[in-house]
Amino acid sequence: MLWKQYIEFYQSSVEDIVYETTFKRLISSNHLSQNALVANEGKNLIGLVHFIYHPHNWKIEDVCYLQDLFVSPTLRGTGVGRALIEAVYSGADKNKTSTVYWLTQDSNQQARKLYDNIGSVTSFIKYNRH
Repeated sequence: MLWKQYIEFYQSSVEDIVYETTFKRLISSNHLSQNALVANEGKNLIGLVHFIYHPHNWKIEDVCYLQDLFVSPTLRGTGVGRALIEAVYSGADKNKTSTVYWLTQDSNQQARKLYDNIGSVTSFIKYNRH
């Protein structure tokens, strides 16, 4: 499963109930703010992107958080990741959502090569609750 590979890439794990619940939300008509797109090569999934529309206190329109992006390791650098991000951009444009943002690890140099060409790095630092 591509998403499991993504979670493992970041040396993390989630319980099966998280996978199941998230998938149910992604295909539910009751969770329209939570979305996914996939890239495939024939019958094989080769990439995925999860993104969430949500309100923002500094804007009237929603913003879009691109939460997960993963491309099969053998296909990185072939344009699959760019195509998935551009598909999110296109959907955001149709939704009149001008802001699309995401996070990545500072050390994720391969992904940052793409991100530096398709987005703008900000000066914000992410903090998590203790």
